[in-house]
Amino acid sequence: MGKDLLEASPAARDVFARADAALGEPISRLILEGPEDVLTLTTNAQPALVTMSMAVLAAMREKYPNLPSPRMAAGHSLGEYSALVAANALTLEDAVRLVRARGRAMQEAVPPGHGAMAAIMGVEAAALETICREVSEATGDDAVGTVSCANFNAPGQIVIAGTAKAVARASERANEAKGKAIPLKVSAPFHSALMAPAATVVRDELTKVTISPLAFPVVANVDARPNTDPERVKDLLVRQVDGAVRWEQAIRLMHMEGITHAIEIGPGKVLAGLCRRIAKEMKVCNVSDASSVGTLGEFMKGDA
Repeated sequence: MGKDLLEASPAARDVFARADAALGEPISRLILEGPEDVLTLTTNAQPALVTMSMAVLAAMREKYPNLPSPRMAAGHSLGEYSALVAANALTLEDAVRLVRARGRAMQEAVPPGHGAMAAIMGVEAAALETICREVSEATGDDAVGTVSCANFNAPGQIVIAGTAKAVARASERANEAKGKAIPLKVSAPFHSALMAPAATVVRDELTKVTISPLAFPVVANVDARPNTDPERVKDLLVRQVDGAVRWEQAIRLMHMEGITHAIEIGPGKVLAGLCRRIAKEMKVCNVSDASSVGTLGEFMKGDA
């Protein structure tokens, strides 16, 4: 991942070098060479994704020095850190160190096999929230632990997270409600109450960094509102760990604010697909490698 970008862009190479120095180890080698099973460990995947996204952004700014500043930015879960680096609120070095600690804390918050996540298709948010609340409040022989909505990704696509038994029970209820539950292969029940220990770690880690003024608003995951106040950033990042990612609401807010074009930065095209489901009129260009950096100019010239 990222090999062609590094060969084409000195700015991207500089981002990789800075991330390596900040972490005290060659995360760039892991990104480029793997092995995949080590790269995908949460403690490695989180700094790797931030590094890769910032390398793509650096290559974009290098090739297009007149690239306009965005009206606002947003990132899904981990992506909020990348959005804050892009807005100059966090340095790259602080961001990769923070997400390394975040990833490790999220992995350690729940014993293996105790938690689970599932994607629920075709059930309205209010109905699914009721199901999760009823399952979580069950007592006696019916008690199975806690479950809640973790990611409001798009209309009809919501991810739930919690104890394995509670997620299974809520999934059964969702199927009975004519929905479809798809178990997810994840290492922990992210963005659920079970992540509270990880939120404490993130709060402690954030005391070590300084938040600078934001160059543009960043729409926070936990409240789907644009934030420009550096004093609020740390609290929003802490609340994000065990709170739901309100991505659908964030994109709707941006669309209502007049955003018609967006650039998805980093590996994959998941967010572009979600945006099409949330706001069909919004045009999204994915930039993830040297080739797509090269074609970004056509997108900006023809549509932006």
